[in-house]
Amino acid sequence: MRGAGGAVLYVGKAKNVRQRLKQYFLPGRDSRLIIPYLVNKVETIETIVVTSEKEALLLENTLIKQHQPRYNALLKDDKTYAALRLTRHHPFPQLQIVRLRGRPKDQAQYFGPYTGGTTARRLFDLLNRLFPLRQCSDAEFARRTRPCILYDMKRCLAPCVGRCTTDDYQRHVERTVAFLQGRDKKILEEMHSEMMAAASALEFERAAQLRNRIEEVKSAWEGQCVEKYTMRDLDAFGLYRHGDDAVVCQLLFRGGKLIGSHAYSFHRTLEDNDELLSSLLLQYYQGRSDSFPHEIILLEPLSDAAVIAELLSAHSPHKIAVTSTKRGEKRALAEMAQANAAAEFHKAKEDKAAKDALLLELQQALALKQFPHRIECIDSSHLATHGAVAAIAAFTDGIKDSKHYRTYHIRTARGGDDYSSMKEVLLRRLRRAQAEEDLPDLLLIDGGKGHLQVAEQLVAALDIVSIDLIAIAKEEGRHDKGMTSEQLYLCEREEPLQLGRHSPLLHLLQTIRDEAHRAAITFQRRTRSKALISSELDAIPGIGPKKRAILLKQFGSVKKLKEATSEQFAAVQGINRRDIEALQAAFIASDPIL
Repeated sequence: MRGAGGAVLYVGKAKNVRQRLKQYFLPGRDSRLIIPYLVNKVETIETIVVTSEKEALLLENTLIKQHQPRYNALLKDDKTYAALRLTRHHPFPQLQIVRLRGRPKDQAQYFGPYTGGTTARRLFDLLNRLFPLRQCSDAEFARRTRPCILYDMKRCLAPCVGRCTTDDYQRHVERTVAFLQGRDKKILEEMHSEMMAAASALEFERAAQLRNRIEEVKSAWEGQCVEKYTMRDLDAFGLYRHGDDAVVCQLLFRGGKLIGSHAYSFHRTLEDNDELLSSLLLQYYQGRSDSFPHEIILLEPLSDAAVIAELLSAHSPHKIAVTSTKRGEKRALAEMAQANAAAEFHKAKEDKAAKDALLLELQQALALKQFPHRIECIDSSHLATHGAVAAIAAFTDGIKDSKHYRTYHIRTARGGDDYSSMKEVLLRRLRRAQAEEDLPDLLLIDGGKGHLQVAEQLVAALDIVSIDLIAIAKEEGRHDKGMTSEQLYLCEREEPLQLGRHSPLLHLLQTIRDEAHRAAITFQRRTRSKALISSELDAIPGIGPKKRAILLKQFGSVKKLKEATSEQFAAVQGINRRDIEALQAAFIASDPIL
């Protein structure tokens, strides 16, 4: 279904197109509130005839990903998932947190994926306490001559300087693998035997360390008892729906353990539950090529479950089953997923209601002209008189909205001139927002009354009347107060407004202001770092982007490059004799001491 300008509004499939379209266009056939919105926008309908249900599923999935239709269930959470990677090419393997992008092509061992980066980091931190494998890169491992601080913190065995034997290190590697595969009973038995042996040999400190590790292993999987059949990798999906909004929850079981969950929210979707789940499964699994489950469990059977299982199995190293059942343990897992979906749905509704109430209170307290759906905040950063940059952070309905973030290099204003810098950035931002009809509702400025006046004059010059302006600044510390407080400057108010220290409105504005400050500082540091590196290496003859990346990866910094010998340069693959001479000549010229 296409709208104005040929924009794709909805993609669907049907064995009987005539009957399917009656559902949307005949009065009374579908009572969903969203249907009139779609029907009023549809201008043309295209059909493509295919030879099988499998072809229809594949084509529907392809077109949804290609056109991103507004009224389809879109799996927008397309980020790569975190996993743990254990290198196998080195005598002393390293455990890393990585992001999976397709099927790994190296010979390393992967565990996961974990739906949240926080989950992966917590597990990584636990493993470093239990089985302290090295965390340094291969290049750093080869250069090190003394243990790093992680050795003193008991987070590394220091194999780089021979503080442990290969057998001792390999024992920790094997236990790491066993822990990640859910074979914790074997680990506990081995560690208990070592503890008793250490106690018999009067090595009480080592015995105490082993005892503490045993307790950590036990507590790590506490409450993770799953029936025997879940020793197979499986995913359970549950769906909760209210009107045109739906939430699907995915529970991931790997090696007999529940390792994570993820919720997918869909708004204003036309598909029924069967179609929504089918579309989700294809969008999520097809093309991933990593960590497929053996079984996908659903609460209700899918009409095209067999076709979906066949399509997914074609991309997996093993056969995948898509099943549902009315009783038993599998049913319990699917119901658990549905309960999580319902909880996520209601939590999201409650959070949105709370945010809306807070924004409404903000509108009333500050006498804003309109409801502040999108709030943008501007902040600048510079070093003395150079390297001036600025950033705009955006919050939509009280939630950080990264896609509306903007960063700017200050072009005309002198470094350190906050008024001129802010005026330049605001002019560039608002002109573009006018052209794109994408103006914010509220513009928050990190500054005082002077900053607000500059912004007010600029907005008036651009003939913009729909934006509210507020400036937020810290009041100078006073002896009678003992601390600083925040002041809000409004356009039509002479004296600044002060909200209570614990006011949720103040906390919201501070959060937005601090996020803009963080974005500006981060952009300024990134720009400065890039300039420092490029200024010393870009001008060296024969050292292009590829060789520069190789050198920095090998040595870590320009300082280490200056300290490197000809032999160390020669050991770097891709660096020839002419490059070595050019590097040394450039470093000598830039440092008179050399």
